[in-house]
Amino acid sequence: MSIPYQPERLSRDDLARLVAAAIAPGSYVNLGIGQPTTVADHLTAEQNVTLHTENGMLGMGRKAAEDQIDPDLINAGKIPVTEQPGASYFHRADSFAMMRGGHLDVCVLGAFQVSAAGDLANWSTGAPDAIPAVGGAMDLAIGAKGVFVMMSLFAKDGSPKIVPECSYPVTGLGCVTRVYTDHGVFLIPSGQDAGPVRVRQLHGISPDELSDRLQVEVRPAEAQASASAR
Repeated sequence: MSIPYQPERLSRDDLARLVAAAIAPGSYVNLGIGQPTTVADHLTAEQNVTLHTENGMLGMGRKAAEDQIDPDLINAGKIPVTEQPGASYFHRADSFAMMRGGHLDVCVLGAFQVSAAGDLANWSTGAPDAIPAVGGAMDLAIGAKGVFVMMSLFAKDGSPKIVPECSYPVTGLGCVTRVYTDHGVFLIPSGQDAGPVRVRQLHGISPDELSDRLQVEVRPAEAQASASAR
């Protein structure tokens, strides 16, 4: 089966919109620091998604602008945000208990690498001058029911970020279910469905070029119907 292909790679805004559209209505969701926070700007009222932030808020809204900015109302990345009707606030310890207790349907995280087995590396490159910043990522990685990763498919040096095995310090094992990149959407099968990485769609890179540049086996997502429901 062929992989849906578009000649232009996705912009950051397009990618955030794509991730937002993939979140099921009624979900409880945590958006990680950095690029994942932009997903909030593309969620619709009809989706009725409740956003959680690990610094102690449930019912977070979009990024605040101009007269909406309240310096005491921020997300985990210290970005001013709005609040939805019924929003609540609580101690950070309670927030982490929600994360670890399996109460979140989805978390969206950035990453340095994701392995073909769904291992996540997103807190340090291991370089001598790197500043480690695990934050709540390891709690989210094992606590959320679904882990979506947003990242560029290739690093600045052209090396792929979807790899056979992570060479960077690992945050969580076998936890990633989907990877959203500027060049396409990838599904990471696990458990009984474990196998090659599945490609749902490609942007700005052909299937042949993808096969040449990645060191992992990839197949069209349509070849495995159950993967699309993850």
